[in-house]
Amino acid sequence: MRKWIFRVLIVIFGGILIFSAGQLINYYVHSRQQQQQFDELAQLVQSSTTVPVTRPVPEDPPQETEPTEPAETAPPVILPEYAELYGMNNHVAGWLQIEDTRINYPVMQVPDAVDYYLQRDFYGNYSAHGCLYAREQCDLNRPSDNITVYGHAMKDGSMFGGLSSYRSESYWKEHRYIRFDTLYEHHTYEIFAVFVTTAHKVKGFAYHLFVDAQDQADFDSFIAQCKELALYDTGLTPEYGDKLLTLSTCEYTQSDGRLVVMAKQIR
Repeated sequence: MRKWIFRVLIVIFGGILIFSAGQLINYYVHSRQQQQQFDELAQLVQSSTTVPVTRPVPEDPPQETEPTEPAETAPPVILPEYAELYGMNNHVAGWLQIEDTRINYPVMQVPDAVDYYLQRDFYGNYSAHGCLYAREQCDLNRPSDNITVYGHAMKDGSMFGGLSSYRSESYWKEHRYIRFDTLYEHHTYEIFAVFVTTAHKVKGFAYHLFVDAQDQADFDSFIAQCKELALYDTGLTPEYGDKLLTLSTCEYTQSDGRLVVMAKQIR
């Protein structure tokens, strides 16, 4: 009887081991495929010589009375390096890169769909890695006072997996600048605060809900909360009128934890 039980246990644990190994191999194969996909997109952007294209401007609705002639406004022109990318998927809204890191990805946005790219790749196929994507309420081109970009903290270090390194002040000093382009303009941001919070509605800090300041007091209050939670003092404090960029990813030291990297536009 003992031998029979022992054999059954061997079969069970052997099956679990094989299944786990299969899952692990599948994860890393998928990770490699996803990284290759993003590397190809980055190479396309870097080497693009596409002629700039004009993004369609919505037509005004018909009016019953004859309108006065509005002043002519030139439609926005997509930057040459992003024209082909936009032609491949018009959900692309920009590109985010941090030098000397693996973060070098397109940023997607679907204004009428929440978390659309949470588990979709650039081509809309299922992917546990998802894409970087901007919060749907944010206007990247006006722009909003604060643009929040979400990304998974992948175990292989891809997507926003590398943001955990910003827990270290020395790492921040070496990687304090973020390049975040919209389809139409190049921009550089400087990181002013890194903090950990929770997505819990009562206990957490709802940083992602801050899109446009009501007034200076509202802006200053938001910045004060970010600085209060900061893991270290960067010596930088945005002023009313500055445009902000928020990078948000999961953090696992607490329930529904979030690691947040905040930056202000400097050009």
